[in-house]
Amino acid sequence: MKTLGIIGGLGPESTVDYYQTIIALYRERAGGDSYPQFFINSMDLNKVREPVIADDRQRLTENIVIEIEKLARAGADFGLIAANTPHIVFDAVARASPIPLLSIVEATCVAARAKRMKRLALFGTKFTMIGDFYPKVFSRESIELVAPDLADQD
Repeated sequence: MKTLGIIGGLGPESTVDYYQTIIALYRERAGGDSYPQFFINSMDLNKVREPVIADDRQRLTENIVIEIEKLARAGADFGLIAANTPHIVFDAVARASPIPLLSIVEATCVAARAKRMKRLALFGTKFTMIGDFYPKVFSRESIELVAPDLADQD
């Protein structure tokens, strides 16, 4: 079995949700009372927040890749980032990553397409709602995304 590595801590609540969901799904599929082994690297939020606010995508990419490299050295075979906003630089991070990465955006689009959804609300940080990384993926499947207007985002 391959070992997952998770970049967490960028929204502790989402990290906890990923942790609980992965364990529940594993136990549902594997049966019994065993747990999957995976790694969580709880990244310092400021290493993401500061470059996002400064629109320093190069530094953001470098900071995330450094943390993914730690997961790879720990033995992770593939990884994911348990937060939406860092997906602003997902393509650059994936190119530089020593392990394959799963994209929240791509996985969400696949799930929406499977449910034949055509129009979805997009909520998140302001950087997620104004970013092009969700619309770029969803537009390929002709799925419309609607975000709150800028005043409501504030």
